[in-house]
Amino acid sequence: MTKKIRGTSEAWDERLLGTDARSVATAEPNADRAVDDALGLKLISIRLPGSLIEDFKNIATINGGMGYQTLMRQVLQSFAASELKIIAHDYAEQLQRAKAEEAPAAPATRDRQKKGA
Repeated sequence: MTKKIRGTSEAWDERLLGTDARSVATAEPNADRAVDDALGLKLISIRLPGSLIEDFKNIATINGGMGYQTLMRQVLQSFAASELKIIAHDYAEQLQRAKAEEAPAAPATRDRQKKGA
């Protein structure tokens, strides 16, 4: 009779569950492509300094053990979103300034007319 291990998160963390050959299956040949397509991912090639890659590996390990490429993708997404917000904000300010410069001067009010007279 096989000894049954309780299915707790501790059992997974201690690698008592899911680590033997019976727990794994071979993915379909195009599974990686299907995942990439579902997530909208595109394979690119980029040359980076080795020290930068090591830094990302260390940061990824310290921050929960995610893969360094996943971390790089998150950093790039965060940077792009932040920059787009800054660009949109700057553009909106430019439009407001241009609109203010084009607006005709406000007519003098009675208070201004009395003070100027």
